[in-house]
Amino acid sequence: MIAESSDEVSVHPNLRLRDVGHVRILRIDREEKLGAFSSSLVAAIGTEIVRIRQTPAVRVVVLTGTGRGFVAGADIEEYSHASVEEFEEYQRRSRAVFDDLARLPQATIAAVNGYAFGGGFEIALCCDFILASTTARLGLPEIKLGLFPGGGGPQRLVREVGARWTKELVMTGRTVYPDEALAKGIVTRVHPPEELLEAALEFATVLAGQPRSALRDAKHLIDSGRSQDIETALTADQLALARLFHSEDGQEGIRAFIEKRPAAFGDD
Repeated sequence: MIAESSDEVSVHPNLRLRDVGHVRILRIDREEKLGAFSSSLVAAIGTEIVRIRQTPAVRVVVLTGTGRGFVAGADIEEYSHASVEEFEEYQRRSRAVFDDLARLPQATIAAVNGYAFGGGFEIALCCDFILASTTARLGLPEIKLGLFPGGGGPQRLVREVGARWTKELVMTGRTVYPDEALAKGIVTRVHPPEELLEAALEFATVLAGQPRSALRDAKHLIDSGRSQDIETALTADQLALARLFHSEDGQEGIRAFIEKRPAAFGDD
């Protein structure tokens, strides 16, 4: 069972949020466009990411879509009329939002309910975990328009699955189905459409129930360690362990284990 939920709040015509315990759900609601990013929607997501960073009570973020679309890429109709300067500015702002999401100290889950192409796949790759519906479809099809993915997707993907599979996806623009994404380790779990959000919330609630400092340290150390040499990363792990051992939560966890009772971790 998931924790008590707040009412859904509209923070933009196409973005709604809801809190479930320590979990914040951001739902993109632009079904008529399959969730495609407009410039104002990207800006609204960026604003919410800043607010989440400043809200310690939010421990986990779930990003999802509505209907058949998670985010079916950028709104091509909107940027087809943009000048070169406007297009480049949109790309810079989008990348900044995606980077901010990837750098959130809180754990993040993309619950991909449908089409996740281009920027939709790229924003999902910024999350710590991707849960997909059996009806989800992922891909980076920009090459079919004579373009290249500009939201960081190829560089994030190559660090997950290597150069050959990344080149195949980017250079063919083909669609990836959930089972293949699961086999490659891009998707964490696959669920029927009607079970996806509940499964994401249950997983998020498990994460949110971990001690906050340890949860954040785990995310930071794993992410930062990928770009460090092994000795630097191992030393950082040990320093974090020592700090957590001396923390109130660390001591409480040890006492609870010895006393064979549930730990009562702090809410700070």
